[in-house]
Formats: sequence, structure tokens, C-alpha cells
Amino acid sequence: MSPPPPPLGRARRRSSRSGHSFDPALDDTELASVRDQLAQGRWSEARSLLARTGDEWDRRGHRVVVLAQASGAAAWTRDWLLAEPESPDAATLLACATVFAALRGKEPEHRAVDACRDAVRRAPADPTPWLGLLLLARTRGTEEETSQLFEEVRTRHPDHHHAHHLMAARLAERRPDAGQDPLHEVYDFAAWAAEQAPADSPLAVLPVVAHAERYRVLAAARLEPADPAASGHWTGRRARQVLKGAFDWWLEWESEDHPRNRVDLNFLAHAQWYDGRVAEAAALFHRIGRHNTPAPWSYPDRDPHHAFLAARNAALGSV
Repeated sequence: MSPPPPPLGRARRRSSRSGHSFDPALDDTELASVRDQLAQGRWSEARSLLARTGDEWDRRGHRVVVLAQASGAAAWTRDWLLAEPESPDAATLLACATVFAALRGKEPEHRAVDACRDAVRRAPADPTPWLGLLLLARTRGTEEETSQLFEEVRTRHPDHHHAHHLMAARLAERRPDAGQDPLHEVYDFAAWAAEQAPADSPLAVLPVVAHAERYRVLAAARLEPADPAASGHWTGRRARQVLKGAFDWWLEWESEDHPRNRVDLNFLAHAQWYDGRVAEAAALFHRIGRHNTPAPWSYPDRDPHHAFLAARNAALGSV
């Protein structure tokens, strides 16, 4: 085994040409602290955090994915697994860390798949190892494989937030030349997911996510302007329908305790801003605080930090 990297650094996502660091931990300060300790080789804190998280599947998936991106996560988790060979938490974290290493070209893909399958055997009820496989298939797998893995996650947790976002992004990439097709499968998928979820589920925002993902694809194919402010994608009938439904849900059911709450709020604020609904966007920017996310502000190929700041400052300055 190659020696682990030096115990330095913090797992921040540098997605901005401005050099701004996006923190995938979002507003989970405990997770951010444990992630930083894992990057220094102190895996016992990760063990305790995941044990406390238990079977809160959305929170568990979020925490494992963030920990798996820590510097040296795979090497330090192998140490944990050597100390506790039967630990399903260690196996799951190692599986997801190996997935991210494979996506960066640092590990062969088959090793990531094998690690995920091992974690599945250790924790058959846990959707998180399947989420790891879905993250890999999102960019490397076939459509059929991606759909099958999504169903494996749903079998274990029907409203899995991250899995639905991954599936929406993948479906949005089908038939890029179809343009503004109101019958495109990504819209049907998002509407179905929102309808079948419980009333308080943040999947109510998924139609807005699908609309943003479709814009990403159309703008990349030059079927929509690269500047979302110049695109009618955000002001058409479909956009306003899904946006009203999602914003009304937020007003009634806002779930601040959901681990990926800030992801939804960024998609919602982005859509409100480009639909010209300044007051609504300002309210969402207040809730987001400093927890902005690369998506969808980077769509299709923009500096997400600059795009977010420009929209937020303009919205808050106008109210």
C-alpha cells in the first residue's frame, strides 16, 4: 500500500475560478470538524459520528460522502478497518472514499466497485454503499446500470435525497437536441418523485432541480444562452409552475434539519432570481447564509462564487 498523504488540509471543493472554496459539509459543523480530524488520521471521531448517525439514511449518506472526500480518507479508513475488521461503517466509508479516488483516476474502477459490494454485504439494509455505486455510475455507467442502482437505493430509502438529485442530473442529459421538450423524461421523473414523496419531503423541490439540470444540458449544447439571465428557460410557463409549487412547499414545510437543506435552497434561490422574483430570492439568500453550493450557480460554465455573490448582493440590495 502506498504511504498515506501528509495529515494536512481540509476537504474543500475548489470549483470556482475565483479560488473560493465550497464546503460540501454545508451547515453540519460537527461533520466539518470530524472531516478535518479524519484528514489528520484521527479516524476514531469518524467512527463515533457515524455510530451516532445510525439509520438516518439521508444524513448518513451526506456524512459518509463528505468524509470520503477528506484528504487521505481511504488510507486512514483502511487503518480503521484493520483495527475493526467487522465494522460496516468503516467498510462503507472506505467504499465511498475508493469511489471518489476512482473518479479522480487514482484507483481502478473495479476496486471501487468491489469495495462497495463488500460494504453491501456487511450492511444490506444501508442505501449508502449503493449510493457510492450510483455516484460512480453517474459518470461512468450505462443508463440501464444507473437506473438499476437508483432502484437499489430507493428499495432501502424511497425518498433518498442525494440519489434523486443524481438521477435527475443523469436523466436531464438524455436527448440534448430535443430542446425545450415539455415531455422530456426528466420532468416526468421529478414530478413523479415529488408526488409520491410525503408532504414534508424536500423532494418537492426536485422539479426545480430537474429544470436547472435541463438548462445545464441545453446551454452546454448551445440551445440556450450561456447566461441564464438571457434565457427564457426560467420565465416560461413550466418554470413558473414548478417554481411556485416548490416555493409554496418551502414556506409551509421548510425543513432546516435536513442535512442537504442548503442544496435545495441554492437551487430554489437560483430559479427565483432568474425568474425575476427578487423578494423571494432575497428571503432564500438569507436562509442560505454562507452555505452556497457550486450547482446550479456554475451552470453551464460560470464561476459559481461570482454568480452567487452577484445574485445575492443584487437581491438583498433591492429589498
